[in-house]
Amino acid sequence: MSVHARPVGGKLLTPQFKLMLILWAAGTAVGLVRFTRGLGAVTALSDGYPWGLWIAFDVVVGTGLASGGYAIALLVYVFNRGRYHPLVRPALLTSLLGYAVAGVAVTFDVGRWWALLKVPLLPWRWNGTSVLLEVALCMMAYVAVLAVELSPALLERWRGGGHAGRARVAARWLPRLDRALPLVLALGLVLPTMHQSSLGSLLLVAPTKVHPLWHTPALPLLFLLTAFAMGYAIVYFEAIFSAVAFGRRLETRLLGQLGLFVAGTLSVFLAARIASLAAAERLSLTVTSPIAFFFWAETLLLVAAIYLFLEQGVRASPRAQLQASLLALAGAALYRIDAFLVAFDPGAGWRYFPSVGEILVTLGLVATETMVYVVAVRRLPILAGVAEPVRRSEPAGVEEGAAS
Repeated sequence: MSVHARPVGGKLLTPQFKLMLILWAAGTAVGLVRFTRGLGAVTALSDGYPWGLWIAFDVVVGTGLASGGYAIALLVYVFNRGRYHPLVRPALLTSLLGYAVAGVAVTFDVGRWWALLKVPLLPWRWNGTSVLLEVALCMMAYVAVLAVELSPALLERWRGGGHAGRARVAARWLPRLDRALPLVLALGLVLPTMHQSSLGSLLLVAPTKVHPLWHTPALPLLFLLTAFAMGYAIVYFEAIFSAVAFGRRLETRLLGQLGLFVAGTLSVFLAARIASLAAAERLSLTVTSPIAFFFWAETLLLVAAIYLFLEQGVRASPRAQLQASLLALAGAALYRIDAFLVAFDPGAGWRYFPSVGEILVTLGLVATETMVYVVAVRRLPILAGVAEPVRRSEPAGVEEGAAS
């Protein structure tokens, strides 16, 4: 398969794309109500639960799902696994969209959303001890870094688009971007390492409100490891999704070789989590706590994913790869949601369940991200190796045993 990326092309307004437009419209309508009438008009948030679905899923889980560019860049450029280079550009696109959506979700969640501009514009008013400030600054900077890392795709389109002025701009800036790549890559590795671990640090200050099964001194490490795991798993999902949706060849062998890294990351996470509970003498809570079910649900999902990922080294299978990626994403996402919502207890009398408005906004954000992804890969050189269509008759949308 050629490693040269090129636009997929094709029709935009498919039935699936129209469904995404409907979800976007519904989320936008609720968003207008939220911004004109306040949080109370559309959310179930309260003084006890100041964050809900928009933070726990759209931001905390969303940035984990958007860690594919981070994970693949580390693998390709630090560990020198050049054979995974065709996966870099689609992973960067997924990361850029995921972090941008997370930023929008924060805007929805913050009461005085207009004050967010103070973060980049008024540095002399920063609280240097705030973990939230560090997360915000790193996320904003990382979005800019991802845009720079992905900009060659747009410039390559301009270079071959037949427009003389754009071609000159592309010819001027592409070599400069190549020279700046080492610095940009370094920033692209440091920034997510900082803010992904800091998401765990946010909960360290609430030992009386977060259940002991989730509140440990290892929270920063555990959140960083789940970012790696979700990043690698979303690369699997994205590769299989793009193969089915755009008629590309399945990269089964290439992904099969990646399975060992994903299984290793998940294994380290489980070992670190159990070791932290043992060190704090809390292992008994895994059988006595009323919410231990969620602990075991996370653990068993990840153990099943580890087994399937390890199996790829022996018998690569697109069906098993899809199953493994979904199990890993579900287990890691559940861990993050549990830590921020299920295991969070603000005290007696407080209850939270996401409102219809919160759910519609979340679906609208996901639909927006999906639509922009589809437009980008159809119009820009993101995906490598457009090949013969995948047969659509398989139950899971993949052909068992297909090879790259």
